[in-house]
Amino acid sequence: MDQPYYSSTAYNPTTLPDQPESEERSWIKRFAKIRLPWGSAQDVAPENFLHIAAPKKLRNLEKAKLEREEKLAKGTYVPAPFEHVDFHDRHNHECYRYSLWSKRSHFWIYLLLFGKWTSIIFIALNIPIHFAMYSVSDESFLDFSKNALLEYYSWLIGTPLLAWAAGSIVISYFPSLWIKPSRGPLWELNRRTGLVTVFDYDNNGEYKKNGTIGEITAPFYEFDAYIATSPDRQGLPMNVLYLAHRYRDIVINFGSLVAPDRSLQLPCALWDFLQNYMDTSRPLPDLPRYEQYRHLDPVTAEHDLRTGRDPRYWIDMDDETFKGKVKDMLKRIDAIDTMSRPNLMLKHVTYVD
Repeated sequence: MDQPYYSSTAYNPTTLPDQPESEERSWIKRFAKIRLPWGSAQDVAPENFLHIAAPKKLRNLEKAKLEREEKLAKGTYVPAPFEHVDFHDRHNHECYRYSLWSKRSHFWIYLLLFGKWTSIIFIALNIPIHFAMYSVSDESFLDFSKNALLEYYSWLIGTPLLAWAAGSIVISYFPSLWIKPSRGPLWELNRRTGLVTVFDYDNNGEYKKNGTIGEITAPFYEFDAYIATSPDRQGLPMNVLYLAHRYRDIVINFGSLVAPDRSLQLPCALWDFLQNYMDTSRPLPDLPRYEQYRHLDPVTAEHDLRTGRDPRYWIDMDDETFKGKVKDMLKRIDAIDTMSRPNLMLKHVTYVD
């Protein structure tokens, strides 16, 4: 007998079990945090989820795949650098497994970004300052500029320019120096099993001893979503989404997936996306990234067959139409109604705080 595609623990809001009352959180875990309601998720996702797999990128990937298959058939294919390296991330119809790049990779990326933007800002700010100082100088413009370059600009602007150049050269021409996967994934949301996994790099010392990564796993419906608010460097409030297990100390901070935002709408949109992705009573979110996988998920495949969805809806979309889809998504994010929704989980859980 064939095993069912979805596990018995898969998330379905229509078949949620009753659960024990929640564990009481300490005041520090409640401070500056808003618990978001379960259910009534809208068809939204953070804007960058559209851009990361825009139709143009999908077409380029399809073209590269066809060329690869042709070369494989002819026996002329040469693997691209790092093609077979596992970067520990997965994002398809079965699971969303998230990982960061290594510290070495981040160093070169940050060096490039720091050098580039610091150079641009310093040059833009110093042009009017340079002319203002020259206006009260007795030197010729050429001599004044030469002396200023040697005494002042050489280190103030030269340092970020050097960082910009070094980062650009390494990233463009020496991939082996900066491209390196991290030690492993951070978390996983599995649509087929309905389980959330946090990867433990302490694991009672086992990781340091033999490299064994621990896995802390629980059903998706045992987590609650919160918006945590904290000040940025200017003291302005920034909001980020995180999931916290109701009964154990398991927390996922999504700040590295979607950057903290001054509005509440963006983390709310991410929460709706996560619910829709895990919900096996409905198809996968209709986003460009999932188009190549939709026929592999039974609920999604049945939905697409019933509605007559074009299987190349995103990949054949022209750029202007795609821009309109992005604008429409931004409007829906801005109008999201999360804070006024009833909490579906209140039918199955008693919260003590």
